[in-house]
Amino acid sequence: QVQLVESGGGLVQSGGSLRLSCVATGRILSISVMDWYRQAPGKQRELVASINDGGNINYGESVKGRVAVARDKTKNAVSLQLNSLKSEDTAVYYCRATLKTIDEPRSQSLWGQGTQVTVSS
Repeated sequence: QVQLVESGGGLVQSGGSLRLSCVATGRILSISVMDWYRQAPGKQRELVASINDGGNINYGESVKGRVAVARDKTKNAVSLQLNSLKSEDTAVYYCRATLKTIDEPRSQSLWGQGTQVTVSS
């Protein structure tokens, strides 16, 4: 069974930094895109960062200049460095991977369980 496991969330003061990690495990053939999304209470889930297998990166407008996404293709992993955190960055952060598996060669998207990031002012 393929799954995504996030880690690195927690409580941080305004202006601080956090690094989130996500690893995809299981019978994976290939991963085309790995994304980070976030969802704050009462708000829609929004894109934070996306990186594809060619290394092309997109950032959400609300975080541009404050975050950096990186991918380790050898480990099926992606990380998200969050800097200059603000209270409005408080949310559950989700990892998503668009991938093909040995058991399902058609492309599909899987989500992690999410990791909470809380920024105190």
